[in-house]
Amino acid sequence: MQVIHISFECYPVAKAGGLADVVGALPKYLQQFDVDSWVVMPHFDIEWVRNHEFETVHQGIARLGEERFDYRIMHEAGGVLGFPLYLVDIPGRLDRTGIYIDSQSDFPYWDDFERFASFQIAVLDWLKSFSKKPDIIHCHDHHTALVPFLMTSTPVYHEFSSIPTVLTIHNGHYQGWYDPGKRFLLPKIDPEREGFLYWNGQINALSAGIRTAWKITTVSESYLHELQHTCKGLESLLSYESSKSLGIINGIDTDVWDPSTDPLIATNYNSKTFPEGKLKNKKWLCDQFGFDPNLPLFSFIGRLVDEKGADILPDLITRYLETGFKGSFLVLGTGEQWLHHRFQEIKGQYVDFFDASLTYNEKLAHRMYAGSDFLIMPSRVEPCGLNQMYAMRYATLPIVRSVGGLKDTVIDYSEPDGYGILFDHFSLDDAYYAVQRASTVYSDAHLMKKLQNRAVSRDFSWHNSAKKYHNMYKSLIMEK
Repeated sequence: MQVIHISFECYPVAKAGGLADVVGALPKYLQQFDVDSWVVMPHFDIEWVRNHEFETVHQGIARLGEERFDYRIMHEAGGVLGFPLYLVDIPGRLDRTGIYIDSQSDFPYWDDFERFASFQIAVLDWLKSFSKKPDIIHCHDHHTALVPFLMTSTPVYHEFSSIPTVLTIHNGHYQGWYDPGKRFLLPKIDPEREGFLYWNGQINALSAGIRTAWKITTVSESYLHELQHTCKGLESLLSYESSKSLGIINGIDTDVWDPSTDPLIATNYNSKTFPEGKLKNKKWLCDQFGFDPNLPLFSFIGRLVDEKGADILPDLITRYLETGFKGSFLVLGTGEQWLHHRFQEIKGQYVDFFDASLTYNEKLAHRMYAGSDFLIMPSRVEPCGLNQMYAMRYATLPIVRSVGGLKDTVIDYSEPDGYGILFDHFSLDDAYYAVQRASTVYSDAHLMKKLQNRAVSRDFSWHNSAKKYHNMYKSLIMEK
């Protein structure tokens, strides 16, 4: 079985969010089921690409409206990712230093539609040259959601109409809305199919993919149900297509996220030696940031944006420290500038109790998972969430809002075999009470260790998730 994944991100090549982690891990784990999984993504002008060897395997000319453009397909020669990686090089369109954001202006690129469309057209043009077509084409998010539409709606790609397609929605709030005039940049569309391209009078790439893909998946079961009620206008469509929709929780790459071998943490440890190992990692963090290692250490790792609930953190931290509780808080991430300024203010107010590293720092992230007592995830929206799984892998207890994949992966410690702390509503009171409960857990060393033992024993590897994808692929091939 051959499956081709088409994506704008793939870890460690290019990453803006959790999409990259999934695309960088799922193909590797599908190999366990004899699935020949390829990843096809843009050729960006970024460090990882510059530092690895590629060979050109195909060159072609495709059309974007009246314009012809050259493209080439480059294969990563070393096989370092555990699966074949192919990059689509389109000079002037994809060979930029940012994935979605112009590094010069910090704004999204002005020609998003042209970039996404030319990438998808180039991939399909390349696949036309295959003597044996792939068994499944698996698309990820709105940047590639026009592929199922083009495969079924234009004579140019009629030969692909019998190939099953899967569209995975990693974040349904980003949909790819464009002026309807952009339609003329696409190949000629069958008149009876053109309506699939539009939603509420505009081109909506995600809705086009939802309508025309053979199967829709989301990255957790709860998120699938949430999208049917809240998806920025696509709720009715997702409800209508529920019969072909499936929620499959993401896994984590347990080779990368393994405290016993992780080269980025201060001291390695395993599920048996975590009490001593975490203490040494915590001491490193506390020495680095001036914290008292005897106090509970709460961390936040992620984008400082409303979606992640980061805007509640300043008031939450302030209330906790002002009401007499003792604890240390550490924040890692970048995002809204007002939050950057607010955290800088709090650093001055609560020296030795709060600090923030307002940057992207993979090494520090690993050390925070290893050395923290609790990880806070107060998300408004969390399609799957990987951070809570990373945390538990490192015996760090999650404090999460009961939403999306967080709800599917964390059991409150008040429940049988529970190991985390959940709260229901996105409110300061609920979040504050959750952190209070965590302090109570921390003060009981026996209970803390028991919950850590439960958390670290959870299996969030990709094996189970990859098996579900494999079964889905087999069922689609049988439908042909």
